[in-house]
Amino acid sequence: MKHGFVKVKALSPELRVADVKFNTAKIIQAIWDSAENGVKVLVLPELCLCGASCGDLLLQSAMLDACEDALDSIRASSVGKDIVTFVGAPLRGASAIYNCAVAICNGEILGVFPKVTPSSYTGARDSRYFSSLPADNGIKICKQVYDFSSECVLECDSMPSLKIGVVIGDDALSFKSLIGGRCQGGATVIAHLDARCALVGSYERKMQSLVAQSAMYKCAIVSASAGEGETSTDMLFAPHNIICENGEILTQSGPFSSQNGECVSEIDTELLVNARATDASVQVFASTTPFSLKSEKTTLTRKIDAYPFISGDKDRYEFILTVQARALAKRLVASHSRTAVLGISGGLDSTLALLVLCRATDHLGWEREKIHAITMPCFGTTKRTKSNATLLCEALGVTFKEINIADSVRLHFKDIGHDEGDHSVTFENAQARERTQILMDYANRTGGLVVGTGDLSEIALGWSTYNADHMSMYNPNCDIPKTLVRHLVYHEAIRLEGESRDILSDILDTPVSPELLPPDENGQIEQRTEDLVGPYELHDFFIYNFVRRRFAPSKIYRLAKYAFNGKFDEKTIYKWLEVFIKRFFTQQFKRSCAPDGVKVGSVALSPRGELLMPSDATSWAWLDELEANKDY
Repeated sequence: MKHGFVKVKALSPELRVADVKFNTAKIIQAIWDSAENGVKVLVLPELCLCGASCGDLLLQSAMLDACEDALDSIRASSVGKDIVTFVGAPLRGASAIYNCAVAICNGEILGVFPKVTPSSYTGARDSRYFSSLPADNGIKICKQVYDFSSECVLECDSMPSLKIGVVIGDDALSFKSLIGGRCQGGATVIAHLDARCALVGSYERKMQSLVAQSAMYKCAIVSASAGEGETSTDMLFAPHNIICENGEILTQSGPFSSQNGECVSEIDTELLVNARATDASVQVFASTTPFSLKSEKTTLTRKIDAYPFISGDKDRYEFILTVQARALAKRLVASHSRTAVLGISGGLDSTLALLVLCRATDHLGWEREKIHAITMPCFGTTKRTKSNATLLCEALGVTFKEINIADSVRLHFKDIGHDEGDHSVTFENAQARERTQILMDYANRTGGLVVGTGDLSEIALGWSTYNADHMSMYNPNCDIPKTLVRHLVYHEAIRLEGESRDILSDILDTPVSPELLPPDENGQIEQRTEDLVGPYELHDFFIYNFVRRRFAPSKIYRLAKYAFNGKFDEKTIYKWLEVFIKRFFTQQFKRSCAPDGVKVGSVALSPRGELLMPSDATSWAWLDELEANKDY
């Protein structure tokens, strides 16, 4: 259960209508099997102890007595089982009968949760059998009085982020307020017991509602519904069980896909707590009842997305490009620019910036000749990238200019006393700064605005030369991670077709490089960025989980090992995660004075409100946490 993970299950056990003995045996077996497999939270359907379709038999004393005795048997059988189970059962209070969920854990009944709203499915007769306004303070089960409240929230003492609230039924009008109420009471996980019958559209509505509520309240919902053992007299029941978390379905069983609708996954309660920390709409007023579970390692089976910034959704990519272009167009107008100036290298980032710039000027109704794309070859420029830059500009119809900066850089070396044969950081950065000086001065001469090219991944790692490619007058790429850059360029290649597609395809195949060191003897790129700072697919994974989810390094390491299993070994992941942490801290001074740029997603590093971080913060606490927990 470290890192906030807890294994949960939704199950519709085999049952027989009104056969409490049979149903009890199945429930006990389900608890034992689930506990054996590491499940810590088990949610069973509404009224599963007797069957939700018992009708007037729910009013019979023999039925109610049998259910009461059965719950005590389930309680006794759970001794030594490290799992909390929610069982649906009818129970008598002092003045009424209630539709309840009973929480049982390791030989104890933790509490009884009454249903407070009638079900809305056709054929339901809740008001005929059950009171919806509890008039009892406690409820007896085999002479023992237990806490009785629909608003009670259970809190795990070994994992405080695991707080469980209970909602019973499917009434759409009150569902939102019920889940919201439990979350305001501190619940991060909702145990949802349901007895929905199979009607056209009912399962789709349930799925949409659960996902929407889990997103709204930053919670997880474990929903179990009545199974096929229920009666078919006037309706049919089929299990549709769902586990969702913060707006995403982790797993679900479709109706009629299996007899018991078993769904198992791991909920990340730390993710939910972190998400709520910056969401003022979820104000927690905690009043909880404690329970105990052993703190054990949870084996992950849920999907961990190795590429959290990549959706594969063409409409989403189109939206991102439109946001970039419209924001840039707005800045061009606001700055009264007559031209837009861009350094074009033939690499991915400057290519994306040029494509966005073309969209922006098209939107403004400008002729593309107002885009001035300048390539500035020097010691590390290869024929391939220079050729691609030239051909792309010609194909897009922009003004293209080549300015070779080798002589200017050599003069600069002479001025500062640097040996051209010394390929140190001075050799590299002098080229980058000369390029930026040319762009800025050229923009002044043409009344233009310098468009930046640096992407989110480079900004996070500080992979830029201070006051060189680090600087521009507006940067439309600042919120686009490197893995997404590639997909956006590919999206444009498909859209543009023809010669532009061929050029963009070759750019996509070109290794990522700043080209600040001379090429090899065959004229090929010698300096490869990912050899120096690590694979961008790893770094983008680190960025998302570190900045967006605020996970500890050891948890990021654990998730990365799982997500990239078979692609990167543990040693490689650990090495580059250390590099990421060190660079993220030491390079903050560059982000503290970054130019304006548009936010397009949930991760941004702007110093003007997105990431408020001191430039001289140290990373030791994060590195120590990683080292101390790397073997978990």
